[in-house]
Amino acid sequence: MEPIIRLHAQDDVVIARQQLVSGAKLSSENLTVRGLVPPGHKVATRKINKGDPVRRYNQTIGFATTDIEAGSHVHVHNLGMGAEGGAFARDYAIGVDAVATQYETTPRTFRGIVRADGRVATRNYLGILTSVNCSATAARAIAAHFDRQTNPAALADFPNVDGVIALAMGTGCGMGSTGEGIDVLRRTLAGYARHANFCGVLMVGLGCESNQIVDLLAVENLSENPLFQTFNIQETGGTSKTVAKGIALIKGMLPHANKIERIDVPVSHLTIGLQCGGSDGYSGISANPALGAAVDMLVKHGGSAILSETPEIYGAEHLLTRRAANTEIADKLIARIHWWEDYCARNQGEMNNNPSAGNKAGGLTTILEKSLGAVAKGGTMRLEAVYEYAQPVTTRGFVYMDTPGYDPVSATGQVAGGANMICFTTGRGSAYGCAPSPSIKLATNNALWTRQSEDIDINCGEIIDEGVSIQEKGKEIFEMIIRVASGEKTKSENHGYGQNEFVPWQIGAVM
Repeated sequence: MEPIIRLHAQDDVVIARQQLVSGAKLSSENLTVRGLVPPGHKVATRKINKGDPVRRYNQTIGFATTDIEAGSHVHVHNLGMGAEGGAFARDYAIGVDAVATQYETTPRTFRGIVRADGRVATRNYLGILTSVNCSATAARAIAAHFDRQTNPAALADFPNVDGVIALAMGTGCGMGSTGEGIDVLRRTLAGYARHANFCGVLMVGLGCESNQIVDLLAVENLSENPLFQTFNIQETGGTSKTVAKGIALIKGMLPHANKIERIDVPVSHLTIGLQCGGSDGYSGISANPALGAAVDMLVKHGGSAILSETPEIYGAEHLLTRRAANTEIADKLIARIHWWEDYCARNQGEMNNNPSAGNKAGGLTTILEKSLGAVAKGGTMRLEAVYEYAQPVTTRGFVYMDTPGYDPVSATGQVAGGANMICFTTGRGSAYGCAPSPSIKLATNNALWTRQSEDIDINCGEIIDEGVSIQEKGKEIFEMIIRVASGEKTKSENHGYGQNEFVPWQIGAVM
């Protein structure tokens, strides 16, 4: 194979498949390499003058900050966002690429768990939530009693229960009792309390926090029942009494949780949260478009997928507005982009702060470049709705949820919205798992797969180095989605990831 990848005839750069050394000849481009270019990084295919836009995917990824000679390495030393911070004109062309979904005549099924109210689960957990950080230790102690490794007898009679997990958090107080911050927190907690992958939920508070449990229940229209119980440490009389009470309540839920069976249900009951973390220069070439191909298959079979991470679609949002089912949906997405611009400005930040050190080491230069690759996870289906963080996702098909780009925070919002599975691409080797929704990890390159395959479920590096097609790999991902939804464990589940990755979005001042 050629040592470089050209993504579009109009691009100003090509991508290195392997490390390129100075003097190397790139015959397909009639170029001689100037200096070292690491794998996944960009090589200029022409002389680029200072201030000129630079194109990859036939889209602008930034502007030259100095003259760049043909064959030179293009990266942070000579490519930036431009004088206006990347605020160049994007053609939103609302709806021009929106095509109604052509559904499969024989939809696929998976082995799901049907709750009494008709919700369908991919896992069967009992969960312990906290209303505030102050009750986190007690919640974890309750869950620890049911740990299969340290206390195997606790769940020995309940083989159909996947586990008892504590999703504690670091907030819940030091904020206003009204306003955007607590609204988002309560919406998130309510989404988890209602999640199909929890057969039962216990919520533990302290008693004096801003996020009062009684107010949360009222605002979110939740009420206690045998499988949803709440109480406070201060009312119970201390930590040890709280732990004992919590253990007793969970024991009361276990017999009911164990009475489940998996049956064939349509794929329309699957909602997948799409994530990428530790992205690199290959993400937008291999794993992300392959996941996008799987998303197209899922949607055609009636399922749903949630694209998120608004800071990581910045500069590529026009590719989504073109797929919007109507103007209202596109306008809502654009409004969230403007919200983020204001949010960064008032916190004295900028959107281009998003690419991490690892992203840049892997070949990504600006948020524009990162976003263009990240959007590929969403496939090609019509955009049916836009949701704010942790709002219940009720529209079927391909939808968008406004979240930060930080993976645990973003996925927490998606799961609160109803995602019963996560698909997560990575080029640098992100270590992540999710509970109660299983997370499938996808590697963008062979080197990562070789180095860290104990954490990765599917290798998409074969697209880069072995000529496997996007569609072939998408089919492989789709088939694994069905197997995991039916109960097959992912590698992150086997490692025990998930409880520490519950991170609700904290908006506003901590007081």
